[in-house]
Amino acid sequence: MSLSSAMLSAVSGLATASRLAGVASNNIANAETPGYVRRAADVTSIVLNGAGTGVTVSGVRREASPLLLAERRESEASAAAADTTQDFLVSVEEALGDADSADSLVGRIAAFESALISAASRPESQSQLLSVWTAASALAGHLKDASAAVQSSRAQADAEISAQVTSLNDALAQVASLNDRIRVAKASGADANDLIDLRQKTVDGISAIIPVREYARDGGEIALFSTRGAVLVDGRASVFGFAAAGAVTSDQTVENGGLGGLSLNGRAIGTGLIAGGSLAANFAIRDELGPQMQANLDAVARSLVERFQDADVDATLGPGDAGLFTDSGAAFAPANESGLAGRIALNSAADPDAGGLLTRLRDGLGAAALGEAGDSSLLIRLKEALTQATVAASGASFATGQHSLSGFASALVSDVATRRIDAEAEASFSAARLTAVTEQEAALGVDTDAELQDLMQIEKSYAANARVLQVLDQMLQTVMEI
Repeated sequence: MSLSSAMLSAVSGLATASRLAGVASNNIANAETPGYVRRAADVTSIVLNGAGTGVTVSGVRREASPLLLAERRESEASAAAADTTQDFLVSVEEALGDADSADSLVGRIAAFESALISAASRPESQSQLLSVWTAASALAGHLKDASAAVQSSRAQADAEISAQVTSLNDALAQVASLNDRIRVAKASGADANDLIDLRQKTVDGISAIIPVREYARDGGEIALFSTRGAVLVDGRASVFGFAAAGAVTSDQTVENGGLGGLSLNGRAIGTGLIAGGSLAANFAIRDELGPQMQANLDAVARSLVERFQDADVDATLGPGDAGLFTDSGAAFAPANESGLAGRIALNSAADPDAGGLLTRLRDGLGAAALGEAGDSSLLIRLKEALTQATVAASGASFATGQHSLSGFASALVSDVATRRIDAEAEASFSAARLTAVTEQEAALGVDTDAELQDLMQIEKSYAANARVLQVLDQMLQTVMEI
């Protein structure tokens, strides 16, 4: 090897060491940067005319695992969906209350039954009749509050869908823009790794909302598809459409036009194409789980209303007359069951605050005059109507068997608790899976200790190449002196 060749090799060694030091220092500086992927330099020999003339950095690559990345994104989507569902069921369970609590739906029914029993033992007592009215009001109020909680959760899901669709559209547009910038950077020979990091972070944000699959395209670009086949980004970004409803009531559905559906590039799509993430979970809460919970609440309310609307219980009621529990003050019609739990109210005929008489709880809601103060027969029939085992006229949670009103309420609470427990188990599994995959991915990240060790080796290499140049300089000086 000639002195010139040796000098070229030494200079290339210095340049390479300098480049490697830059890569290592950049890794250390970004060790805690969210979305940063460790860089590694590819070092190759320089060969001219069959002879080695040094070394060079042929490129700097991102040390990312596509398989781990895909699994982590899928885990994030599953965890987000499970958490969303769990939060909804917890809110419904809290609205119903613990069956052992006096403030629960079951507890309110028990208190109403106890008040009827006490009043039947002393029918002449105004205070006992007032206790019946108070307990009945608390029971109706609990059903209304639970219904309001369900509809509030549906409205919250609707608002969350709107916010997520906006985020999705922004993120998909950003991915498409980054694709263009990365293609241009690669074509010009510039380092595109920082742009790729940003793109990966953007896709990560999408994956929790909609589970995605990423496919490489020419020029460093990527295409994104939902795991169910919807095209999200492929050359251009797709655009989701959604119109938020604002307040949501029990009678609003997608089918009747009361709630907005999802569209993709102007075409209506079902939620099946975006299943698996938090967006689909919110649609399920708004359009499936929420209505199911409302229907079960309405079934309990219907059972309560019909038990006291029966003329065999209160003989003073005529055809079409409302009983103690009413549909916004009117008699209940089976065709108008939807949303009944949110409309249930007590009959004003017995409401002292509305000019009614508490004695009608004893004498009959349609009584034209005061009855015998000691007559407890109606109060006893009211109690018996409350506890009578009947078959549910509606409600998926009460498909079989006969139950008292308390039995219906207990079945509802049990159904919600079972669903919540299942959701918690799914959320726990998804969280554990996400943690495991995240830890595996983190193992590929920046290890500052390892980077410092590499820097020490780079320093030695730099010093050695510098020493080679020094020796070559001395040799050249000697040659010049000859």
